[in-house]
Amino acid sequence: MAKPAQGAKYRGSIHDFPGFDPNQDAEALYTAMKGFGSDKEAILDIITSRSNRQRQEVCQSYKSLYGKDLIADLKYELTGKFERLIVGLMRPPAYCDAKEIKDAISGIGTDEKCLIEILASRTNEQMHQLVAAYKDAYERDLEADIIGDTSGHFQKMLVVLLQGTREEDDVVSEDLVQQDVQDLYEAGELKWGTDEAQFIYILGNRSKQHLRLVFDEYLKTTGKPIEASIRGELSGDFEKLMLAVVKCIRSTPEYFAERLFKAMKGLGTRDNTLIRIMVSRSELDMLDIREIFRTKYEKSLYSMIKNDTSGEYKKTLLKLSGGDDDAAGQFFPEAAQVAYQMWELSAVARVELKGTVRPANDFNPDADAKALRKAMKGLGTDEDTIIDIITHRSNVQRQQIRQTFKSHFGRDLMTDLKSEISGDLARLILGLMMPPAHYDAKQLKKAMEGAGTDEKALIEILATRTNAEIRAINEAYKEDYHKSLEDALSSDTSGHFRRILISLATGHREEGGENLDQAREDAQEIADTPSGDKTSLETRFMTILCTRSYPHLRRVQSVKNKPLFFADKLYKSMKGAGTDEKTLTRIMVSRSEIDLLNIRREFIEKYDKSLHQAIEGDTSGDFLKALLALCGGED
Repeated sequence: MAKPAQGAKYRGSIHDFPGFDPNQDAEALYTAMKGFGSDKEAILDIITSRSNRQRQEVCQSYKSLYGKDLIADLKYELTGKFERLIVGLMRPPAYCDAKEIKDAISGIGTDEKCLIEILASRTNEQMHQLVAAYKDAYERDLEADIIGDTSGHFQKMLVVLLQGTREEDDVVSEDLVQQDVQDLYEAGELKWGTDEAQFIYILGNRSKQHLRLVFDEYLKTTGKPIEASIRGELSGDFEKLMLAVVKCIRSTPEYFAERLFKAMKGLGTRDNTLIRIMVSRSELDMLDIREIFRTKYEKSLYSMIKNDTSGEYKKTLLKLSGGDDDAAGQFFPEAAQVAYQMWELSAVARVELKGTVRPANDFNPDADAKALRKAMKGLGTDEDTIIDIITHRSNVQRQQIRQTFKSHFGRDLMTDLKSEISGDLARLILGLMMPPAHYDAKQLKKAMEGAGTDEKALIEILATRTNAEIRAINEAYKEDYHKSLEDALSSDTSGHFRRILISLATGHREEGGENLDQAREDAQEIADTPSGDKTSLETRFMTILCTRSYPHLRRVQSVKNKPLFFADKLYKSMKGAGTDEKTLTRIMVSRSEIDLLNIRREFIEKYDKSLHQAIEGDTSGDFLKALLALCGGED
C-alpha cells in the first residue's frame, strides 16, 4: 500500500486487510475460477478488499500453490471491462502505468489523453518507477518510445516530465518567483509568437510550491490566470498537456475529479479513463477526489458511477470509491444544508480579489449628468450612452452623478431611468445605481415579498457578505423599509433555517486569526455528534459555522472559495432552457467591484468556457451589452 508522506494522513480508499492470509486468498480465488463458470462476486470481493502490496503476495502464493499465473487465469475467466479493471488492480502501480502507456502508443494512432494524464500527474518517484517497470516489462526504453510516437513541443514536454527531476524543495525564493512570472509573461503575452521553451522549462522543473506562488503572482501582474495565457499562446496537444500540468500543480485530486466527471457525463462512458483513474488513485488520494467531486459537481462520485455502469464492473468500481458521500448528508434538513454551504465558503482565495469595474480616470460628474440627461431627453432613448457611462463608473462615482443630476436638473436620475428603460436592462442599470447595501436590502426584501420565499437569494446574500457589509445591509433595510431585517426574517422563515439566517444577519462573525486547538475541538465535536441526532448536529453546525472566523474555519475544513461559489451560481442561472435573469443581474451587480475577475477565472476553469461566452450565448440586446461591459473582458 502506498505510504503517505510523513505527518500526512492516508487518503486512499483501499487499506491493508486485517488478518490477511495470502494462501487462504489464493485458494479462494482458485475455487472461484474452478469448474464451469466463475464466482465473480468472490473474485471482486477479495481483490477490492486487499491493498496492492497484499495482492502481489496473493499472486506469489497462487503460483507456489498451483504452478499457475493468477493474472493469466483471471484474464481467461473474466471478460470485457470487468476483466480490465480486475487485472489492472492485480498489477503493481508502476507496471499498470507502463501497460497503459504501452497501449497508448501501440498500433495506429496515439492516445494522447492517456499520455497527458499519466505523465502530468505522477511524482518524481512514481516516474522513476514507471520508467524502470516499462524497461522490465517490455525490454524497451520508454523515452525512446515516446520520442518515436510524438513530435514537436508536446514531445519535448513529455520527455522533460519523464525525467522525474521536478524540484521538491518547499523553500521558495520570492526573487525567483518574480523572475519566472516575468519570463513567462515575456515568453507569451509580450512576444510576437511564443517562446515555448520557457513554458517547458519553468512548468516542467519548478517545485509545486514555487509554481503555485508563480501562478498567484502571474494573475496579480497580468490580470489574467496562467491558464488563459496558455490557451491564448499554445495549441493542440501541447496546450492540453500544459493545462493538465497546471491543474495538477494546483490540485492533483481536483484534476482527477474533473477527469472522472468528464469520463461519465453525457452519452457513453470513457471506461478506459474511468478504470485507469479508479485503479491508480485508490491507494493515494481517492478520499480527496471524492470530496472535491461532491463539492464541485453537487453529486457523489459513488452515485455517478452507480448510475453510469452496471454488473460486477459497477460493484467493483463502487468498492474502490470507498463509500457514498451523498448518503451521509441525506438526513440533513434545509438548515444544516445552508450551514454546510457556509462551511464551503469558509476558504478565502489566496489571490487578491479583483473587480472588473474601477473608478473612471478624469471623472467629471457634471459631464456625465448632462450626457445622461441628453440620452433620455426627447423622442427615444440612447441606451448605448447610458450603458457606457454607468458600467464604466464605480458605485461611489455613480452616487456623485445622482447628486449632480438632481442639482442641475431638479430631477431624480433613478426615476428618469425607470421611465426610459425597461425589462432586464432596467433591473441591471437601476441595480448598479443603488449603493451596494441598499441594493442587497432590496434583494432581501423582494425575496421575502408575496407568496413564497426565495430562499436561494437569502442564502446567497447572507452567506457571502462580510461583517461590515451585513451591518450596512441592516442599516439600509431599516432606513428603506422601516423594519429591522431580523424581524423580516423572523416573520418570513421558520425553524433552523430562520435561526441560521438570523445568526448570519447579526454580522458578528469572529474576525481574529486561527485557533488551532479550538479548530481541532470544533472538528472533533462535529465528528462525534451521532449521525441520527439531527438537532444536536444542526446546533453544532450553526454555532461553529456562523460565528467562527474564516481563518479558523479553514483549519476545521478547507473547501470552496467565494468566487467559485458565484461562478457556480452564474453558470446555473444560464444553463438549460431559459435564463434566471434575476440571479444573473444580482451577482453581476454585487460582485463587479469586488471579485468578478476572480469569478471569471473560476468560471472558465470549471466549465471550459468564459463567462463572456456564456453571457453572449444566453442574453441579447442592450441587456447583453451591459452585462458584457460589467464582465470586463473575454478570457
